[in-house]
Amino acid sequence: MFFALADVHRRGMLDRLSRGPASVSELAEPLGIALPSAVKHLAVLEAGGFVVSRKVGRVRTYKAESRALDAMEAWVTKRKMLLNAQFDRLDAYLAGHKGKAAT
Repeated sequence: MFFALADVHRRGMLDRLSRGPASVSELAEPLGIALPSAVKHLAVLEAGGFVVSRKVGRVRTYKAESRALDAMEAWVTKRKMLLNAQFDRLDAYLAGHKGKAAT
């Protein structure tokens, strides 16, 4: 998931898709990238679960999928809680040693 968001073009595509579905050419044009490059970036986003696509005739349309962001948010929240717990233990340890050093 983080790899999918590591590229500025893919983040730009997600920004555009947050406003609604778009075709490959609608996503590639504002970023100034060729259609084959856009398709490769979209494949990475789709593999990461950030977008879903639908093909009607010759036009493939992509839309943002929020479940991937929800999963990332849950992962970050869990890591944040674990890190805060470690800092709380460090604070308690230092507070205990500070009192011992004064005596």
